[in-house]
Amino acid sequence: MFDPGILFSSVLNGLTTGAVYALIALGLTLIYGVLHIINFAHGASLMLALYAVYLLKQNFGIDPYLALPLVVPGMFVLGYALQRVIINRASHGKDENILLVTLGISIVMENAALLFFKFDTRTIDTAYTLTTIPIGPAMIALPKLVAFAGALVVSGILLWIVGKTDLGRAIRAVAKEKHGAKLMGIDVDHVYAMSFGIGLACLGAAACFLLPAYYVNPQVGSGFVLVAFTVVVLGGMGSFGGALTGGLLVGVVESLGGLYLGESLGQIGIFVIFIGVLLFRPQGLFGAKA
Repeated sequence: MFDPGILFSSVLNGLTTGAVYALIALGLTLIYGVLHIINFAHGASLMLALYAVYLLKQNFGIDPYLALPLVVPGMFVLGYALQRVIINRASHGKDENILLVTLGISIVMENAALLFFKFDTRTIDTAYTLTTIPIGPAMIALPKLVAFAGALVVSGILLWIVGKTDLGRAIRAVAKEKHGAKLMGIDVDHVYAMSFGIGLACLGAAACFLLPAYYVNPQVGSGFVLVAFTVVVLGGMGSFGGALTGGLLVGVVESLGGLYLGESLGQIGIFVIFIGVLLFRPQGLFGAKA
């Protein structure tokens, strides 16, 4: 058995990591909830956001947290343009085409990153990267605490946008019944593009919170997007509250799994949960039955 202080520290670390997982999964959930498709380019888009944060730091000395006002709008514009200019036109209204288009976009993004950055793993140094803060018996890295708080704030903003604004009402209407929304005068294509843009903007925020204590290479998004898919399925496809709760839960499971099984096997628990949810509650913890 582990000391209670070690367990507390592990749970705390899991929550800080899980908040970022939740933020990445929220973008995926928004895109699925409105477009009803899985965005296979989600991981590659996160990788691009991480490289953007890295380049801003290396070339202009912009701190990752101060890069938020640049990276988040930039990723929103990229997402809006991808949906409006490429995905919408290439799919011809067929969901299976959208899946193939997003897969193709992912391949192009990853190979472009390999061309420009090779397969080198890159990190950045900040004055606070190795700083730790005592919380009870645990010592938590400052970048993880900032990531936890920032991810919760951004998640709250996203939930407010979807729940309280005119855009959010349009998003919910299109997600519920796009043909009825179109009859009511809602520009469905614009809502699709806005949803895709907001989903990628969440990735921009996640990248800014991640990089002070993480790394970037052309394949870095793959691991995150696998976890994000698990979070989305665990919480319930299209459920924002489920994605947030699922992300925190998955972070804790991963942290405790690493504590008991070793870091290299820490994610086994995540995929055991994933299989269990698919077998016994396929609608997820917060999803509704079809």
